[in-house]
Amino acid sequence: MIRVGAMLLPLAVAVAACEDASDTNAFAPEYQGVKTDLLDGDLVNFHVAMTGARGSADVARYAECAAAQYALIRGYGFARHVRTNIADEGSIWRADAVYTISSALPRGLKTIDAEVVAADCAENGIPMV
Repeated sequence: MIRVGAMLLPLAVAVAACEDASDTNAFAPEYQGVKTDLLDGDLVNFHVAMTGARGSADVARYAECAAAQYALIRGYGFARHVRTNIADEGSIWRADAVYTISSALPRGLKTIDAEVVAADCAENGIPMV
């Protein structure tokens, strides 16, 4: 006869170990600043850097937050993503992103509502311009 309790104890220990390991690998980003360059009229280049990123999506999100806040500062309500180049240089992640900013919703699939994105970034502790 197999005792169910004896089988569950090793499983419970394994689950607890996984939970402890995930706590030590918690997301702890350090945002290292945003540099903006107005390229031409409504075309803006954002350079961001951070450490502690889980991957390219984190640094791309940082650039998107910068674009949203920049659009609002300039009196615009929308931005459209043009391109983002990402580099992982050891522990430092960098993004070089280009967005257009506009007062009306631009054409394209990669558009953002600047107010909505900026509010989400603030709520998640992602700094902006």
